[in-house]
Amino acid sequence: MPAPLSVVIPTLNAAAELPDCLASLMEGLSEGLIRELIISDGGSEDATTKIAAEVGARFVTGPASRGGQLRRGCAVAKGDWLLVLHADTQLSQGWAAVVAQHLEGAGDEERQRAPAYFNLRFRAKGLAPSLVAGWANLRSRLFGLPYGDQGLLISRAAYLAAGAYPDQPLMEDVELARRLSNLQALAVEARTSAARYQRDGWLRRGGRNLLTLLRFLLGADPKTLARSYHK
Repeated sequence: MPAPLSVVIPTLNAAAELPDCLASLMEGLSEGLIRELIISDGGSEDATTKIAAEVGARFVTGPASRGGQLRRGCAVAKGDWLLVLHADTQLSQGWAAVVAQHLEGAGDEERQRAPAYFNLRFRAKGLAPSLVAGWANLRSRLFGLPYGDQGLLISRAAYLAAGAYPDQPLMEDVELARRLSNLQALAVEARTSAARYQRDGWLRRGGRNLLTLLRFLLGADPKTLARSYHK
């Protein structure tokens, strides 16, 4: 039996973060979980391409758009399950055993309704990172709306049934999550970069993220939101 997981990582000039992300995945290889690694790139001009080649990843290219990149990457995946991660996210030690248990517990029918995500934690110390991550994890549990930096573990069948990632530059993760049911939080930390928060300020960035989410849920165009988000 081939390994079940196709790992899909969208990248854009991710050379500084990608190696640590990949290092955190190594235990999945040791446990026989990972079938392939797919890097879906949006036109990197740094060493991202070289890193992908060195680890034997399948390299998919196209216009820079998070949703479009994820859609292209998942479209070529061959595994029964997809593990989608951002390049600046590292899974905590022991993730492979938790994921393996989740997969073993999902029967043929349950595979359609057992997508999962991880608990967010920022790679920064202090009260603000804990509060922001705590809110994100609470939001995910209450409303079933995890963001992409929390990762996504989903059967390919369930992913296709949900219509795949939309080709849009922002909120592609929320849009897909809205189409899914029974999203489960796994006891694994997704440790992600706090660079954007540290640059903009935790309160300001957190407030902007919440406003962006509310505007999207009220029908705002993702392209308009993306221009505002990346200012």
